[in-house]
Amino acid sequence: MQPTRAAGLARLAAFTPLMGRAYAEGRNHDSGPGKPRNVSALSPYIRHRLITEQEVVATAIAAHGAEVAEKFIQEVFWRSYWKGWLAQRPAVWDAYGARVAAGLGAPPEGYEAAIAARSGITCFDAWVQELIETGYVHNHARMWFASIWIFTLRLPWELGADFFLRHLLDGDAASNTLSWRWVAGLHTKGKHYVARAENIARYTGGRFAPHGALNEAPAPLQEADPPAQRPIRNLPAPPRGPVVLLLHEDDLHPESLPLAGHEVSRVIGICCPEARSPLGAAPPVQRFVDGALGDGLARAAQYFGVPGECVALADLPDLLARDVVVMPEAPVGWLADALRPYPVLPLRRPWDAACWPLAGRGFFPLGQHIPRLCAELIG
Repeated sequence: MQPTRAAGLARLAAFTPLMGRAYAEGRNHDSGPGKPRNVSALSPYIRHRLITEQEVVATAIAAHGAEVAEKFIQEVFWRSYWKGWLAQRPAVWDAYGARVAAGLGAPPEGYEAAIAARSGITCFDAWVQELIETGYVHNHARMWFASIWIFTLRLPWELGADFFLRHLLDGDAASNTLSWRWVAGLHTKGKHYVARAENIARYTGGRFAPHGALNEAPAPLQEADPPAQRPIRNLPAPPRGPVVLLLHEDDLHPESLPLAGHEVSRVIGICCPEARSPLGAAPPVQRFVDGALGDGLARAAQYFGVPGECVALADLPDLLARDVVVMPEAPVGWLADALRPYPVLPLRRPWDAACWPLAGRGFFPLGQHIPRLCAELIG
């Protein structure tokens, strides 16, 4: 998988014919690594905004119509839902990070065997190997994996989420953390996801059938309610005039940033995938993120006709002393944590501004607005 916008657009074009009924009917089936699938594998490109949610949804509507492509379009909006929910409860991310650090300091029994594909559960161990080797696992298999980790192996969900985050090319603070919480029964209180052998056998075409190996009657996990949600804060408009544009791994489509009235004098890039976890990021993840940033910088330099280069976080104070530095807003996560000490001015995309405030509770308050959002954001 090449970490470039061109590769993302090529994948988007190849999958466009399948965004309608084929996706709706086949999206839960996992035929295995290297086999044809009715899922897009666009998530690494969307996650880093090498291609944007807006582009992907517009393509689906143009090819199939909003009604036929409804399931696919909803999945794109789920990513925005997770980001908006976490933006209103950033303490959930902070608590997750603290628990990961504590758990890795004294890993529980069974943890090392699980991440080494030695759990003894054939399907689970195969997904561990697939994740490590490819940086990707089918979405349905991720749910099975998380359920087995939590309810059968009885390991802390935070350590499973951390294992995913270190290895997934599409690893995203909001989608990953909150999906694991949802499987555990913590996101929607009392509503957990249980992996069942019959379901796994059905949707893997019989490749796996772990009858008798799974806990299929677990109780959901329980914990204190998360902090009350806080409103999405308004962002001040950057002063008009020359600006330095800072690109980062969370948003690499500079061509569509809201920069009207600003002259970009230089483009710089920062990424820190190693901050995903106390254990860093797997080498394939590091390479993908580095390559994606390089691609974004090259396109930005060409688009704005200015120099573009990678810089270190330590270089930011000198830059900020001389220039107004703006960046696409970094959602809650490790990159936003790393940039917090620096007064870089964030730019919020209209897509996020429209979606995030609707994500305060469950998905439905956002989901019911999808037709309106598509009309307003895409036309």
